[in-house]
Amino acid sequence: MRYQYETHLHTSETSACGIAAAREYIPYYLDHGYHGIFVTDHFFGGNTAVSQRLPWREQVERFCLGYEAARNEGEKRGLQVLFGWEQAFDGDEYLVYGLDKQWLLENPQVKGFTRAEQYAAARAQGGCVVQAHPFRDRSYIRRIHLNTACVDGVEVFNAANPMEVNVQAYHYAKNIGLPMLAGSDIHSVPWPMLCGVAFETPLADERDFAARLRAKAPLTLLAPMQELAEAPVARVRLPWEVLGEGGKPIDMPLSTLLR
Repeated sequence: MRYQYETHLHTSETSACGIAAAREYIPYYLDHGYHGIFVTDHFFGGNTAVSQRLPWREQVERFCLGYEAARNEGEKRGLQVLFGWEQAFDGDEYLVYGLDKQWLLENPQVKGFTRAEQYAAARAQGGCVVQAHPFRDRSYIRRIHLNTACVDGVEVFNAANPMEVNVQAYHYAKNIGLPMLAGSDIHSVPWPMLCGVAFETPLADERDFAARLRAKAPLTLLAPMQELAEAPVARVRLPWEVLGEGGKPIDMPLSTLLR
């Protein structure tokens, strides 16, 4: 048996760009044969629906509404629902797994974390960080930041992205030797394409997922991998920089990463 998981999902309760309510995802993913979903709503550096003028506890409570609604419905219907979020910096975004609601309540400084601090905090709690859609080309992105050090993996297929930027992400992850993930980046149901990851055994929880990713355990990407591998690599149109240890820029030619 293969256990399929969505890794990138937004709810209308918590993400300003979310269209579907959290509970709507449960029957949809069950119908498509998934064992579980990660709810990764936009965090406070990104497109959140949560007012940041509220007291910290209330911000956290509201941030968790989408996840908790999905989890409650999932428990009724038999779909595993796991917690994460998507944090944004200067156009570059990261999927964070393994930090929970209680940790958020106790750590309001998370809102001001650098990329390196985010990574250290996730790792300290047994979690992980994955760079989402690293080559995304959108109007709000001024520069591509390729984070080679403060991450545990790279999202190489994002169903909300054009294929050419997914191809760039695939070759990038392959050349730096990081684990690859796929995610739907779903905001509504139905969605044009579902993807994700699959394992031979079910996940126990978020930290089990992080441990498998950090250990580079076998997983299957639910994505058109042959097309990713065989398509030509397009020219990167946006300015770019490569980030190394501590999230600091390093001198590395893009041709080395996309060969």
